[in-house]
Amino acid sequence: MSTPKDPSKKGQINIELDDTVAEGTYSNLAIINHSVSEFVVDFVSIMPGTPKSKVKSRIILTPQHAKRLAKALHENVKRFEQAHGEIKDYEQPPVPLNFGPTGQA
Repeated sequence: MSTPKDPSKKGQINIELDDTVAEGTYSNLAIINHSVSEFVVDFVSIMPGTPKSKVKSRIILTPQHAKRLAKALHENVKRFEQAHGEIKDYEQPPVPLNFGPTGQA
């Protein structure tokens, strides 16, 4: 006798988060490059008085996932501002990096 599948688990994704990844990595600069087939986001931590900074993490996304990420970030920022007020954007001088088509976040 077979048992019916639990409909509450349909489409559910099981995701594991290990302790090291759960700690996270601080970043105060994102450098974004793209090609026809992918977006590359390099997360950097720049500290005052430090002459050189390293990329702390690199995420490579398909264009479709990059668009979904941008939409999800936009929606989450909107919800955050509704709960906590407007996030002030204190303009910082541009970082002189030249890697081709680039955006910063």
